[in-house]
Amino acid sequence: MENSLPALKIENLSVYYESTPALEGVSLEVADGDYLGIIGPNGGGKTTLLKVILGLIHPTAGSVLVYGKSPGHAGVKIGYVPQIAQMDRRFPITAFEVVLTGRLGRGPKPLHRYTKADREAATQALERVGIAELAARPISALSGGEFQRLLIARAMAAEPRLLLLDEPTASVDAASRERIYSLLGELSRSMTVILVTHDILAVSSQVRSIACLSGRLVYHGEPKLDANTMNALYGCPVELIAHGVPHRVLGEHHGEGGADCQC
Repeated sequence: MENSLPALKIENLSVYYESTPALEGVSLEVADGDYLGIIGPNGGGKTTLLKVILGLIHPTAGSVLVYGKSPGHAGVKIGYVPQIAQMDRRFPITAFEVVLTGRLGRGPKPLHRYTKADREAATQALERVGIAELAARPISALSGGEFQRLLIARAMAAEPRLLLLDEPTASVDAASRERIYSLLGELSRSMTVILVTHDILAVSSQVRSIACLSGRLVYHGEPKLDANTMNALYGCPVELIAHGVPHRVLGEHHGEGGADCQC
């Protein structure tokens, strides 16, 4: 994909919750069609950054542009997959009905009625993530991996240009994690994808670029890091260990007495 405008342009972004800084002085540009992985410690501002991009949180300082427009602008379609732990799966609704809600936009009118195009888009989204056969199933009957793919389908129903995902594999098993990363790799061929994750191995083997966030932007570039960058990101010495799988996120390093980091 080629576009004269970057998908995301952030300049000197700061966000404070009252007097507590969540993000300070972050500048970041994401090209159209990129697949960016964002890693960092808990409390490092990763989810806050996604909410700023969505227009759900207003910056304390700095600017954010999504395809040249302010966050929340009606002309920019963004798909968002929140953390699975934030969702109540006891609500009596089917998988198809959940995906349909992705067509509502920011301001559904009272007594909203879905169109034929809405239903077709929801069906196509379920097919694209590989769970079309589960359309009539209540969400309480879905496995963790099925439910996560359902949330991706809901985001896809909006036909987004930019897809944001917040820890999409945090609560699923290894097989489901593999299917989700494979799906995201496929989706990244036709849209810009920004993935927040703690899974460093996934970052190394899947994404095309990486951003390390710990309140401030520690690193942005190719998915290949060294021990110094990881130490700066997590604020302590980190011993990097690979477990016999192909990866490119970590360069050669020499460290002493650090905590293990599974990668």
